[in-house]
Amino acid sequence: MVWDRQTKMEYEWKPDEQGLQQILQLLKESQSPDTTIQRTVQQKLEQLNQYPDFNNYLIFVLTKLKSEDEPTRSLSGLILKNNVKAHFQNFPNGVTDFIKSECLNNIGDSSPLIRATVGILITTIASKGELQNWPDLLPKLCSLLDSEDYNTCEGAFGALQKICEDSAEILDSDVLDRPLNIMIPKFLQFFKHSSPKIRSHAVACVNQFIISRTQALMLHIDSFIENLFALAGDEEAEVRKNVCRALVMLLEVRMDRLLPHMHNIVEYMLQRTQDQDENVALEACEFWLTLAEQPICKDVLVRHLPKLIPVLVNGMKYSDIDIILLKGDVEEDETIPDSEQDIRPRFHRSRTVAQQHEEDGIEEEEDDDDEIDDDDTISDWNLRKCSAAALDVLANVYRDELLPHILPLLKELLFHHEWVVKESGILVLGAIAEGCMQGMIPYLPELIPHLIQCLSDKKALVRSITCWTLSRYAHWVVSQPPDTYLKPLMTELLKRILDSNKRVQEAACSAFATLEEEACTELVPYLAYILDTLVFAFSKYQHKNLLILYDAIGTLADSVGHHLNKPEYIQMLMPPLIQKWNMLKDEDKDLFPLLECLSSVATALQSGFLPYCEPVYQRCVNLVQKTLAQAMLNNAQPEQYEAPDKDFMIVALDLLSGLAEGLGGNIEQLVARSNILTLMYQCMQDKMPEVRQSSFALLGDLTKACFQHVKPCIADFMPILGTNLNPEFISVCNNATWAIGEISIQMGIEMQPYIPMVLHQLVEIINRPNTPKTLLENTEPWCTSLRNIRDNEEKDSAFRGICTMISVNPSGVIQDFIFFCDAVASWINPKDDLRDMFCKILHGFKNQVGDENWRRFSDQFPLPLKERLAAFYGV
Repeated sequence: MVWDRQTKMEYEWKPDEQGLQQILQLLKESQSPDTTIQRTVQQKLEQLNQYPDFNNYLIFVLTKLKSEDEPTRSLSGLILKNNVKAHFQNFPNGVTDFIKSECLNNIGDSSPLIRATVGILITTIASKGELQNWPDLLPKLCSLLDSEDYNTCEGAFGALQKICEDSAEILDSDVLDRPLNIMIPKFLQFFKHSSPKIRSHAVACVNQFIISRTQALMLHIDSFIENLFALAGDEEAEVRKNVCRALVMLLEVRMDRLLPHMHNIVEYMLQRTQDQDENVALEACEFWLTLAEQPICKDVLVRHLPKLIPVLVNGMKYSDIDIILLKGDVEEDETIPDSEQDIRPRFHRSRTVAQQHEEDGIEEEEDDDDEIDDDDTISDWNLRKCSAAALDVLANVYRDELLPHILPLLKELLFHHEWVVKESGILVLGAIAEGCMQGMIPYLPELIPHLIQCLSDKKALVRSITCWTLSRYAHWVVSQPPDTYLKPLMTELLKRILDSNKRVQEAACSAFATLEEEACTELVPYLAYILDTLVFAFSKYQHKNLLILYDAIGTLADSVGHHLNKPEYIQMLMPPLIQKWNMLKDEDKDLFPLLECLSSVATALQSGFLPYCEPVYQRCVNLVQKTLAQAMLNNAQPEQYEAPDKDFMIVALDLLSGLAEGLGGNIEQLVARSNILTLMYQCMQDKMPEVRQSSFALLGDLTKACFQHVKPCIADFMPILGTNLNPEFISVCNNATWAIGEISIQMGIEMQPYIPMVLHQLVEIINRPNTPKTLLENTEPWCTSLRNIRDNEEKDSAFRGICTMISVNPSGVIQDFIFFCDAVASWINPKDDLRDMFCKILHGFKNQVGDENWRRFSDQFPLPLKERLAAFYGV
């Protein structure tokens, strides 16, 4: 290699002995378990970053100071890696060049730890946009692959694998002159290398380019697949794992190439799903999940089901390690406080008007309770969960055709004397609930009582999975006479909510929330008993389950509505909620689930919430104000003030909506004495869609509850509403539409000046929130939003608002009239006065344009629309 003068001088850099000792001392101290020492070390390291050649010392310790112990050398490299991440653009050229050349010269260090550290360092430099500025990196690493020295080859491959993982996109772009055209054929040669470690690296490198259908790989796809098949029986688990991963991804992107070999691949994956190595088995099990999403699944797998189903069912048993990790032998742990890392962050779901219609596909499905999620403290994804998820999707593919393969197994499992086997049977029964529901119905009268009995099994893990499985059959339970199954199930679930095991409490609480959603007012006769249990749980639960309890209470309020508004129930429920409310600080994230819960409770209790409303209202307004203030500071001086968590504001707005909806006109004095409308004006313009969504919901609710306070702001609000009629954010758009409807009903003729701002977008949106196709191309009848909501109060209200506007300004609607007709036709049975409004507008339009024009116009309608308008409205 030819060095120019300057680099040559830098290259002969030598450390100052005293400086070196000082840095080694720091590296030793930073390995100390004492946090105070660690903090001091952090400060010293930050100070040393002022010296340009500090990083030379770090690379020197990593690559040259062979006398030091490996952990210290590796640590030096990792500190250097962090410096590269934070300050790379400030490194002097000489230092950068020195680091780069040292990395390449030491990629073959005899220690695996040092090789890996050098590899991480190279990748970090490469990912700082340096692949362009380090043109000899890839050629050099590729040529090192051919080295006779194993360490050099392995080190280079390790680095290449990390680069392929981190920089896959830029490797496949013109920026670098498409190095993959050389790299991929090169990697394929190493699939047959004598070292298992090298074979594994080679497959892992190529795997990075499957999902993106990289051209360079697609050119060699046949030789890639052939080479994979050759590795199928590899003795090294890591190689088998990468082969399985490759086949799973190929299933998604190149099904055409796998089809001819499908029979053998399925046989192979069946073996691998039973691999001794759990990581291999897990990768292989993903294959069934992916295959189930492909249209050909049903035909391809049908002959393999007799083998596959027992393998999946077998994979659903807890392994011995799972049981140890889950403390499966600890039955009573309710008094042990939760560790904070057990508590997963939760995401608030903003309020959407027409919330009760989520099943109609307006909202994105976010139904977390249905996940197969019974053991979330083990590594989040394991063979048990993957097998259960695969069985769940296959049940949805084959429906009741799966049962002949499952039922004989279930018989053995469900009544087995070993608890681990019985537990897996209960999980199987839950996993097939959705897909095989019809076929299971004849067996449920026998199974449900058996499961209700299992709720008091002596093993906590059996009790918890039984809660989940029963929740999957809640719909059927509720469809039977209440005394038969609902009452005994509810009684036993409520006992489990007070179980002495935290995992069981959690599962029971979630299952009970599902039961509440299904049973709704069927629960009214048992309210006192339910509230007794839920309130008692307050005093019993540790942190994590308390959050799930809030959800169960909120869901109860949503499900029974105004039936909750009885003095004796309010007396039971409100004191513990308010006590928690007073204990929590404004910055505490536990406010989210509590505010959501109170929002449901306030809506349900209506006037019953009055005694509690003032402090709750005040605090919500404060939370909104605080968050907005923090956001302003952060916008002005981002380095001094951190960004607020806007969830606080969203949840507070939603609770205010709940109050407005529940209290109606009674909220008037609270609004009068606060600056909420000014705050809303800011929230309605927030960058974050969820904030806007919740503020529009609140606007609609306040319009209904106390329009006298909203009216003075209409001139400010309407233009903002107009700009948010953007179907890209369907929930924002939905709430803005609804708010406009409510405002139009209140304003009547005074709405005239604002109509031009919104009418055109509204009529368009009613008809096409999904795709900007025109209706004429989109002849599928009843295709879209307001049509996909069932006829309901919100829809009624939004339509009245729009009709009010059209009758005030008929000419505004002419160019979009076909959309209006289509939306009108989506109503199955509107209330009489709304039907009259539709009739008036349709006939008015027809008279205005004349018969001839109307005929030409209506000839463009899809047939179902034409027939429907003729039948219902006589046009």
